Amino acid sequence: MTVSTQTPLVRHAVPTTPQNWTVDAVADLFDIPFNDLLYRAQQVHRANFPEGEIELATLLSIKTGGCPEDCAYCPQAARYHTGIEAGKLVPLAEVVAAAQAAKQNGATRFCMGAAWREPKGRDIEKVQAMVSAVKSLGLETCATLGMLTDEQAVQLKESGLDYYNHNLDTAPEYYGKIITTRVYQDRLDTLGHVRRAGLKVCCGGIVGMGESREQRAGLIAQLANLDPYPESVPINHLVQVAGTPLQGTEPLDPLEFVRTIAVARITMPQARVRLSAGRRELGEAVQTLCFLAGANSIFYGDKLLTTGNPEAEADRDLLAKLGLKTIAERAAANCMECDARTGS
Repeated sequence: MTVSTQTPLVRHAVPTTPQNWTVDAVADLFDIPFNDLLYRAQQVHRANFPEGEIELATLLSIKTGGCPEDCAYCPQAARYHTGIEAGKLVPLAEVVAAAQAAKQNGATRFCMGAAWREPKGRDIEKVQAMVSAVKSLGLETCATLGMLTDEQAVQLKESGLDYYNHNLDTAPEYYGKIITTRVYQDRLDTLGHVRRAGLKVCCGGIVGMGESREQRAGLIAQLANLDPYPESVPINHLVQVAGTPLQGTEPLDPLEFVRTIAVARITMPQARVRLSAGRRELGEAVQTLCFLAGANSIFYGDKLLTTGNPEAEADRDLLAKLGLKTIAERAAANCMECDARTGS
């Protein structure tokens, strides 16, 4: 199959029907010469995000460790010896303080993550209080708590939750090599519950887990064919943690990671494509290529659940060097322009 490297500069509407991206078609995108692929991705990006602002999202672990799942990448799985002890749900006041600090540092979205297979009723009630408190600060809210029922998704929506994160992790055919304690359909079912509740979806995956390029294409095809595709797509670069089964996996070529970002942008033109775990290992030059390829969101702060992340000051310095504005900075500039026009 031949794929044109030309993309018309038109604004794409969020699809209301599946896109029917075949794995072969997505794999063909991966095979486009690197410069041509980035050119096409940048065209799509500019057509859909003409101001080019970067979303800053902060992630807080509200319940760490002790997870009964066997995700091969995860240091929070109780069965692995990674030095992470099971903790209790953090107090509401601590969550509010972290959200306030995140907002002061320029974040516009605050995500709360808990190491559960699925939350219990009493857990949902406590998380609802956290969501309501964070929402009252003027932040977008996101949660990742494991599998949800229809009722739980509705409860979270009623408390003010904007987004629910539930990653597909990898392609269906590779999934069994990474996780055996739940099946792929379980993840799709939770995403269905989330959509029916009226929540926005944050859903992506992890690359560098030993999968092939075709399997990376399979992951992107799954995401792009969701109905509709996710509003946020976090792409994680595997962080190898001692004690997990994936420790010692051959690292992914950084340029292959950039290709993955570009293909995600082309196939999901209006999604926020987020650089998530593993940015510290990528370095500034590769992150810059990712922004060129269409990434326009980052997890911001010094920690992502349990693994390290570039410090906030380093992120601000990089964005400043690149001349990239955050959503908060762009909004402030627009307010100043409006005030100048009205004389207020």
